[in-house]
Amino acid sequence: MVEEVNEAIEESKGLMEKAMAHLEVGLAKIRAGKANPSMLSSVMVEYYGSMTPLSQVANVNTPDARTLSIQAWEKQMLEPIATAIINSNLGLNPQNNGEVILINVPVLTEERRMDLCKQAKAEGEHAKVSLRNARKDANDFIKMAQKEGLSEDMAKTLEAKVQELTDNFNRKVESIVVAKEADIMKV
Repeated sequence: MVEEVNEAIEESKGLMEKAMAHLEVGLAKIRAGKANPSMLSSVMVEYYGSMTPLSQVANVNTPDARTLSIQAWEKQMLEPIATAIINSNLGLNPQNNGEVILINVPVLTEERRMDLCKQAKAEGEHAKVSLRNARKDANDFIKMAQKEGLSEDMAKTLEAKVQELTDNFNRKVESIVVAKEADIMKV
């Protein structure tokens, strides 16, 4: 019985790790004023009739802190890539010089920085909700096991283990969000 409960706790830990990975992806999409190739990770380009991620039709680089450079693997793809970036509502203005597409990342205003911090906090809250759901699933399994004969002392010990795991992940979420906010607010 205890082994089954420990397996349920490990499963909850896996769900918590997935929530952390999702948080990392969500925060990577929030730009902090510096050019970063991950800013364009959500851009889909029409490539021979199907929608394809930008990373599969071009190479994205950052020659300096304020510029993105997109080198298409096929020259005829430059125009569809520029159109896809404009249509992606990222607020970026691509310039096609016939060889590469250059994007100058605008400097963030104070108001925009505050909005991005709110977005980062919202991503952190989504991660915390996922952590709480994983904790609830593990605790429900422990309660069910207790009804099937698990001792009350063992159930309390296992619930404390789940709570400690949740607290550790919550601290990680907090530190990641605080670091992202500091990055956003840095001029």
